[in-house]
Amino acid sequence: MTENDERLRRWRLVLGGGDAEGTGCGLEGVDARMDAALSAVYDQGGGREGGLGASAPRVARWLGDIRTYFPSTVVQVMQKDAIEKLNLTRLLLEPEMLEAVEPDVHLVGTLLALNRVMPDQARESARAVVRKVVDELERRLVQKTRAAVTGALDRSARTHRPKRVADIDWDRTIRANLKNYLPEKNTVVPSRLVGYARRQRSVQREVVLCIDQSGSMAASVVYSSVFGAVLASMRSLRTSLVVFDTAVVDLTDQLHDPVELLFGTQLGGGTDINRAIAYCQGLITRPTDSIFVLISDLYEGGIREEMLRRVAAMTQAGVQVIVLLALSDEGAPFYDHENAAALAAMGVPAFACTPDAFPDLMAAAIERRDIAQWAERHIAVSG
Repeated sequence: MTENDERLRRWRLVLGGGDAEGTGCGLEGVDARMDAALSAVYDQGGGREGGLGASAPRVARWLGDIRTYFPSTVVQVMQKDAIEKLNLTRLLLEPEMLEAVEPDVHLVGTLLALNRVMPDQARESARAVVRKVVDELERRLVQKTRAAVTGALDRSARTHRPKRVADIDWDRTIRANLKNYLPEKNTVVPSRLVGYARRQRSVQREVVLCIDQSGSMAASVVYSSVFGAVLASMRSLRTSLVVFDTAVVDLTDQLHDPVELLFGTQLGGGTDINRAIAYCQGLITRPTDSIFVLISDLYEGGIREEMLRRVAAMTQAGVQVIVLLALSDEGAPFYDHENAAALAAMGVPAFACTPDAFPDLMAAAIERRDIAQWAERHIAVSG
C-alpha cells in the first residue's frame, strides 16, 4: 500500500463513507469491521444506517468488536459516546452487558446513577465493575497521596532545635536571621535555626471532604471517594466525607471501603450547598488545624447568602477552605461564575483539579501555603 493509499484509507475511516466523502476508497476485512463499529455510534443522521438497536446481545457483540480493534482509551470514549448518543443506559442493567464493557470512571458514574433502579441480578456485576475501577485508581494514586501528605505533615511541624542538618528549613532560617547579615562577608550568621520537627503520632489535621453528588459531578464523586479512603487510612489525619444534594449524607463510616461508599451515594437531584456546609461546620473541632474541601459546581439551590457567610466564618476561624469545581481529568464543568467570583473575593479561589494534582494540593493545604498562589502556578483559576 502506497503512502497515498494509506492516507485515503484513514480519511475514509474518519469521514465514514457516503456519497459526499470523496475518497473513492473501499474497505475490506478488518477495516470494514472497524468502520461498522464506528458507524454504529457516529453515523446517526449522516445518510447511512447506524445504531445498535435495543438488543443487548448486539450491543455486547459491538463492545467486543471495539475492544478488539481499538486501544482501551479509545474504547472508553466510544462506550461513553454510545451510552449518551444511543440511550443505552437501560441496557447497562443487564449482567451480560456489564461483563462486556471496558470499566472506567465515567461508566462507574453511570452505574451509580442507576443504583436505585438496578435489579438484583445486575448488582453484583455492577459492583465488580466498580471494584475494578477503584482498585486501578488506588494503584495509581495511593502511593503519591501518602507520600505527599506524609511529607507535608513532617514539614508543617516546626522546631528551633532541628536534630539533623536535613531537618533545617533554610529559607525560613535565613529570613529569621536577616538582621545578622554581614555585608563584608556577604553572608547571614544565624543566631537561631528554624527546622522541621519529627512527625507526631497524634491527629494533626482534620480533613472534611464535602461532595456535591449532582449528576454533573459523577467523576468527582468517584475520585473523591478513593482519595477519602486513602486519607482516612492515615493516622495523622481525621478524615470525614459528606455527600449532598438537597439532603446531606455522612459516609465517613464507610471510608474503609470506597466501593461501598460509592454505592451509598445517589447521583442526581437538586443542590443545597448551604445545608451541607452547615453540617460540615459541626464536624470541625479544631479550626486552625482543619482543611475543608468543597467539591461542587456551585449551583446553589439553597440560601446563597447564608452559604457565603458560612464560608467566610470558616476562613475567619482559621479553617483552610478549598473549593474545587471538579476533581477529574476533564477540567471544570459548567459552574456558577457568580458564586465562584464571590468566593474568590473572600480569598477562596474556585478551580478544577486533576486527580494527579490533588495530592500536592493537599500537601499545600497541610503546610498552610497560599492556595490561590498554588492554583495560579498549577491550574487555571476560575472566577
